[in-house]
Amino acid sequence: MAPSAVHFTADVPSKLATAANAASQEKANIASHTPSQRYLSTRGGEYSLSFEDVVLKGLASDGGLFIPEEIPSLPADWETAWSDLSFADLAHAILSLYISPSEIPSADLKEIIDRSYSTFRAPETTPIVPLDAEKNLYLLELFHGPTWAFKDVALQLLGNLFEYFLVRRNAGKTGKDRHHLTVVGATSGDTGSAAIYGLRGKKDVSVFILHPKGRVSPVQEAQMTTVLDANVHNLAVEGTF
Repeated sequence: MAPSAVHFTADVPSKLATAANAASQEKANIASHTPSQRYLSTRGGEYSLSFEDVVLKGLASDGGLFIPEEIPSLPADWETAWSDLSFADLAHAILSLYISPSEIPSADLKEIIDRSYSTFRAPETTPIVPLDAEKNLYLLELFHGPTWAFKDVALQLLGNLFEYFLVRRNAGKTGKDRHHLTVVGATSGDTGSAAIYGLRGKKDVSVFILHPKGRVSPVQEAQMTTVLDANVHNLAVEGTF
């Protein structure tokens, strides 16, 4: 018996066309970005990536780190215009230089930043404390986040960026068509706690944190192992790493 012919459904060409159109649109969008809003690998293997691309990708495929194609010039009046801004407003002004409004509209970016740093105990978020005012010597305190680690400054924001991009990508999608991000980390303490508190409860994100059993401080172990959100998974590992 002759083998049956292989038939492609009519939906295949349309899906290919949709993918091609999406890729074409993405190239058009990235072309509108300023050089500081486009990203490349430090090893040269990847370039012209959007902020969303590099946030969700993490490390470049060639093992490099992502950096902007160009460091932007600050506004001419930045010393006066930015001098009295709050932490959140200053973060918005700086991040806007690196994130195109076509990726995150300004109002959305402001809301993400405000929500990220509302978890900090200090009203100034990262207060500057004088050590010797006469010598112009000050200390920047980075321990006012939910886990008391300086890494909260980055990870509280990163978790909300993950969720923002994934919710948008998954709009109207179900099952296997949905994008899901899995974060795996190994920690001696503060990184794991900060990652868990930054990612807990985020839609379409799972986090797995490994820590050496009996070799982290009781406080940090409690921070990691008492978080009951369904997307958080703790693994105690015998030995060290």
